[in-house]
Amino acid sequence: MEKEEQKILNKGEEEEMELQGYRLCRWRLALVGLGVLCTGGFLLLLLYWMPEWCVKSTCTRTTARDAEVVLLRSTDEFRRWFLARVRVMLAPGRNPFHSLDTQTTSPSSPSHPFSSPASSPLANGHTPHPSDGSPAQELISRFADYQPIQIRYFTFHSTKYYWNDEIQNFEVLIGLEDLQVTCSTLHSEHSAGLSRNQQEYRRLFFSVNEIAVKVPSVFKLLIKEVLNPFYIFQLFSVILWSADEYYYYAVAIVFMSVISIATSLYTIKKQYVMLHDMVAAHSIVRVSVCRANNDIEEIMSTDLVPGDVMIIPSNGTIMPCDAVLVSGTCIVNESMLTGESVPVTKTNLPNPAPGERGEEAESTYSTEEHKRHTLFCGTNVIQTRFYTGELVKAVVVRTGFSTAKGQLVRSILYPKPTDFKLYRDAYLFLLCLVAVAGIGFVYSIVLSIMNKVPAKTIIIESLDIITITVPPALPAAMTAGIVYAQRRLKDIGIFCISPQRINICGQINLVCFDKTGTLTEDGLDLWGVQRVENGRFHLSEENAYKENLVKSQFVACMATCHSLTKIDGQLSGDPLDLKMFEATGWILEEATEEETALHNRIMPTVVRPPKQLLPSEPATSPEQDLELYEISSAYEIGIVRQFPFSSALQRMSVVARLLGEKRMDAYVKGAPEVVASLCRKETVPEDFAEVLEGYTKQGFRVIALAHRRLESKLTWHKVQNVNRDHIESNMEFLGLIIMQNKLKAETPGVLQDLHRAHIRTVMVTGDNMLTAISVARDCGMIPPQDTVIIADAFPPHNGQAAKITWRYADKPTKTSRLEEVTISLEDNFHVVEQKTQELYHFAMNGKSFAVIEEHFPDMLQKLVLHGTVFARMAPDQKTQLIEALQGVDYFVGMCGDGANDCGALKRAHGGISLSELEASVASPFTSRTPNISCVPSLIREGRAALITSFCVFKFMALYSIIQYISVTLLYSILSNLGDFQFLFIDIAIILLIVFTMSLNPAWKELVSRRPPSGLISGPLLFSVLTQILICLGFQTITFLWVRHQPWYTIWTPHTDVCNQSSYINESDHNDTELDDHNIQNFENTSLFYVSCFQYLIVAIVFSKGKPFRQPSYKNWPFVLSAFCLYVFLLFIMFCPLRSIDEFLEIVCVPFEWRLKLLLIVLVNAAASVLMETFILDIVLWKLVFSRDKQGSFVDTPAAPTPQRGINLGAYKCLSWLCCPHKMRPKARYMHLAQELSVDPDWPPKPTTTIEAKPRPENGSTYHIMINS
Repeated sequence: MEKEEQKILNKGEEEEMELQGYRLCRWRLALVGLGVLCTGGFLLLLLYWMPEWCVKSTCTRTTARDAEVVLLRSTDEFRRWFLARVRVMLAPGRNPFHSLDTQTTSPSSPSHPFSSPASSPLANGHTPHPSDGSPAQELISRFADYQPIQIRYFTFHSTKYYWNDEIQNFEVLIGLEDLQVTCSTLHSEHSAGLSRNQQEYRRLFFSVNEIAVKVPSVFKLLIKEVLNPFYIFQLFSVILWSADEYYYYAVAIVFMSVISIATSLYTIKKQYVMLHDMVAAHSIVRVSVCRANNDIEEIMSTDLVPGDVMIIPSNGTIMPCDAVLVSGTCIVNESMLTGESVPVTKTNLPNPAPGERGEEAESTYSTEEHKRHTLFCGTNVIQTRFYTGELVKAVVVRTGFSTAKGQLVRSILYPKPTDFKLYRDAYLFLLCLVAVAGIGFVYSIVLSIMNKVPAKTIIIESLDIITITVPPALPAAMTAGIVYAQRRLKDIGIFCISPQRINICGQINLVCFDKTGTLTEDGLDLWGVQRVENGRFHLSEENAYKENLVKSQFVACMATCHSLTKIDGQLSGDPLDLKMFEATGWILEEATEEETALHNRIMPTVVRPPKQLLPSEPATSPEQDLELYEISSAYEIGIVRQFPFSSALQRMSVVARLLGEKRMDAYVKGAPEVVASLCRKETVPEDFAEVLEGYTKQGFRVIALAHRRLESKLTWHKVQNVNRDHIESNMEFLGLIIMQNKLKAETPGVLQDLHRAHIRTVMVTGDNMLTAISVARDCGMIPPQDTVIIADAFPPHNGQAAKITWRYADKPTKTSRLEEVTISLEDNFHVVEQKTQELYHFAMNGKSFAVIEEHFPDMLQKLVLHGTVFARMAPDQKTQLIEALQGVDYFVGMCGDGANDCGALKRAHGGISLSELEASVASPFTSRTPNISCVPSLIREGRAALITSFCVFKFMALYSIIQYISVTLLYSILSNLGDFQFLFIDIAIILLIVFTMSLNPAWKELVSRRPPSGLISGPLLFSVLTQILICLGFQTITFLWVRHQPWYTIWTPHTDVCNQSSYINESDHNDTELDDHNIQNFENTSLFYVSCFQYLIVAIVFSKGKPFRQPSYKNWPFVLSAFCLYVFLLFIMFCPLRSIDEFLEIVCVPFEWRLKLLLIVLVNAAASVLMETFILDIVLWKLVFSRDKQGSFVDTPAAPTPQRGINLGAYKCLSWLCCPHKMRPKARYMHLAQELSVDPDWPPKPTTTIEAKPRPENGSTYHIMINS
């Protein structure tokens, strides 16, 4: 059989996967079935956990086209496996956009991408899937003349993948965008609507328009949860202990597991119900659609398919799909998607007359590019605007899970696994414990066989070694610290929907901040205006609320150029627009349908100045005064058409007409550089750049205004279809509006705390570059003495390669000083290396970022190392920046107000949303406090939780090993620990200590040292291994020393070394039982005492406080538990009570031996404390492990300097012994920093240009040119 190479699905996208085709094989299925029976079902469990084994053991490889089962593997760093069953459905057409009216059954019919004819042989064993075949039968019978076609597909993560014969691969049907329709085609061919037959036919492919979040039954969730490997291991342990009559701990573990499973089920079920309710709310509504014959029909929203024309009701609706407006205007609240509750105006897709069509009309429609014309699923249409006799229509482009809301829900339903070194290392550590258990398993079997122990006892005791070494209570113990941290976060107003991320937040060493609403206040205040007349700036004025300006074009522009609307009588819209309009004092009136008739149906919105603005002093005669009032009442401007603000164009414009005027006016508002480029040169002041720079450097947000009288030939109808570029050209520059965006009071202090802790801070904003740099300086993100280098990147143009030019944001006087420093450093970089690295910060805008990412990928890694300001960044670019930073091994936090930050918040290791809106569902953390003070709190709690996890893991590992050592030593004399000894250790000591040692709160401030990122790190391994050796040493000494005591003898119930004959006689009834298990002996009792103290010693030694957690003495439940246990152990050791001794099955030993045991315990404690506190924390951290901190963004010098004050040979020797893999920095950003520190051409100087030089064999590279 022909074997086919693997296919790539969703190439280049986030969900890229490799696909292999398989066909079910009967003899393999039979073999697997036999294996399942022989292993008691364990093989079935193994195949459930390993999808690739399941497919490969039951199927044979075949081509993707003939596959019955597909095996998928993600191409990301997780490389996860999935399997999906391929199904076949019958349909009367070849693809959803195929016209049934034109279909032909002749053999010469054109190729059909999604299908294969039904007449093709079914040798592959497929039968059409009944549930999908049945709805098609009705259509097939209706079109009986047509040959039914087999269409092959599989469903994965709520998405259907259809086989496409043309590309010989499976692909997703998204919607109308699959046709790559142009904007003009959307109007001409898709705005009439579909017939009912076409709609039903398309629904076969696109399914019902529903984002179905099925809430699984409790039984299904229970089965899925219980089949977790840890719970299966616990079940195995419980069965084994029950066979060994160790019922009490088995009951305790079952009780803990039931609570853990119940809690987990409740949480998962609650999240499903919440998501289901959020999605289900308003997802099914009745909608009106236009049919192809101009009829209007009311249908359920679930019946909508791409291509339907939906009528938007005038009183608004919740959108059940993604649709593009083809007529009318809508005001929409998109907070569900963006987090921004400001209403957005959506206009109809431009449709110029054939002769006037520009690039926009001929461009291919895309929801991202044309989002100002697209109504997204889940968003709330508040109200619609229409002209007399016209309906507000929208063409459905996407339905179901393909919509924007569907994609958001899919990302929540199927999240990427949390990739964190701690969890990977935890499994490695468990494997090591399993290996140790394997050694004990073999040892106990050999020993038992040599001593002729019964087979049942051999099996039980050998398997018991495994349950001792791998503690079944580990998952519950590890979760405790995270649960406590989550509760503490909740107390300070930070809510968490992904608890596992709390630990990851402890590693954060770089935080990206949005600017507006995060670092600065949400609202903008009008600082002043600076008008331009005759190409010259006037002096700045505080406001435009003046009588002499009321009829100026400047004020008219401020009053009309906005997207404000009235909702329930209240002005609503973008905060900037609102401030600007309020500053004029004008009144906005939305005309009713009847009133628009007065203005020839062209003025849905009218603005006019208040009467108070006109002179009312008695300086003029009453007749004149009355005249002015009449003029005032007549002075109205109607807004004829809006071109909404576009972040790509960085401007918005309107066409308006003054009442009584024949000619219309165009007004533009936007980024000053952009607006100036649209104006006639003579109207832009010569000192424009200097004035603008002056304002932006002070941190002001500057907006420019421009105006143009339009030609008289432009009528209302022409304006409705005119190209935007035609309006926005040849303008007259009117001046600047200066807005002030104040820093939040908490911002500078928080950033200072982060800098002190060596946590890098980066600003990523949609605002102007110079404003962003100014705010970065004001808040302390960029210190005053540091220099900012702006990287301007240009894409390839006219045959020239892409290039980057460099310039300083500061004035030239400063740059010369820096150049001198740079030149002098080229010779002496070793001496002042760290000083230079603190001197510069890179800044770039979104356009430059896009060019650098595409043409200079190697350069991007170097730039993000010192990039501090990223301005004019689009939402997807924010996400790309997070990925670039993660690509050089930074642990990235992101703090935003939810608006446009959803993707970045989700992608970052720790995303904190300051918005409590529904968009915060995309963010792992949501803060009730609307400022960045939550960031250090989260990092502190993350560090505390991480250290707690390490402490608990180390303690549980030592608990296993200590118990393993005790049992292994006792096995050598065919003894063991008693059931109640196990019970006392496992419940009274271990569980009590584990759940109280996790209660230490976070340290009150951030320190510069960072906790290790994984368990397989120098300090932790050194700590665990030394404690294991100490415990092994002292238990072995105890075991051997007791056998060399003068009073030692093989213990029997009649042995009397304490002169307690009465005690012995009463124990006679236990004779038989004791002989059977050989529990009571001197070795057992001695090891029991010593090991109990060892558990408490390592608990105290591992339970560290400063610098990440509060000291253990402040954790009173832990202190009280440890104290009570110490008192109890000393009490039973020195004042034995018969009842306790019988219960714990310990024997009486001479008083002098008890003193010797106490001495062993004290020396053991001293050795443990000395090793952990002095040698590890003080000596080795400073000499060896300090290189693993990675906390500082100040780069480490390439070689150790003499100032370290230690012998270099000893340093290298210790490094090699303790952490040989850390001779080079582990993090890529540190390695890059070392390389750049010796690069004489870095940082680039303002006289250089870097050009991309593509080399096919090695990818892109670049060379540096010095411009003369």
